[in-house]
Amino acid sequence: MDLATLSLFVDVAHAGGFAPVARQRLIDPSLVSRAIAGLETELGFRLFQRSTRRLALTEAGARYLATVEPLARDLAAAAEMARGSTLTGRLAITASVAYGTIRLVPLLPAWRAAHPGLEVALDLTDRLVDLVTEPVDIAIRMSPSIPPGLIGVPLHPSRYHAYAAPAWLDRHGPINAPADLTGTPCLLFAGPLQRREWRFSRPDGGAESVAVDGPVAISSPLALKQACIDGLGVALLTDWLAADAVASGRLVRLLPDHEASTTAFGSNAWLLYASRTLLPPKIRAGIDFLRAQLGQ
Repeated sequence: MDLATLSLFVDVAHAGGFAPVARQRLIDPSLVSRAIAGLETELGFRLFQRSTRRLALTEAGARYLATVEPLARDLAAAAEMARGSTLTGRLAITASVAYGTIRLVPLLPAWRAAHPGLEVALDLTDRLVDLVTEPVDIAIRMSPSIPPGLIGVPLHPSRYHAYAAPAWLDRHGPINAPADLTGTPCLLFAGPLQRREWRFSRPDGGAESVAVDGPVAISSPLALKQACIDGLGVALLTDWLAADAVASGRLVRLLPDHEASTTAFGSNAWLLYASRTLLPPKIRAGIDFLRAQLGQ
């Protein structure tokens, strides 16, 4: 067996099927199937239980994966070192429009200085891009946990708080408790999961919910922030989105001891990629760069 076949086996084991790996590698699924069948013949045991829906590792296949995956990774790294290859090509990164605009675009000059031979393509979209089936190397997403099937590196917390403009507070008075938001004009996030109930954690570990309403709903976090700066109402914003406006005095964080949410508390910004097996140098460079620039 060779390194390419071992890499193929590891990717199939993590993807749970031939088709996702074939799409990722731009090859016919039959080639993947034949390679795995040949490996099983060579080894003398079955690596996968096959069904019409998916593949599942056999007990022997799981033991084999645990042994060969680190070996395959080390062999690939040794080959890269021996070639002494420079970083070239194209690194594709996807993130939300707001996060990409606020946090990633300002890093492009530093990236170009660090890796002048490696192009970077930013796909800024609020659609959840599939890292297995689409030509994307790295995704950055906000979530309480790592999405299933992906490898995740935590970058920093992504906490929500309530914010308002100083002029708005001058007109409406202070917000001293979450209950003060009831009947107060609030800016709502417009979308399929629009929530008219905001949850607030308490310093004692508890939580309380508050019904909110307002005359304006906006689907873009960037536009929601601007409307809040313009004094149209109170908004829930992530700290990384509001940080520059708070620093310049355009926004004030309300209820600083209360983390806010419409769903779950404790979200993080995660750097995600599809597989750690035989990780290409360009992806490793992207991971290291983003961790150094954004990580806490």
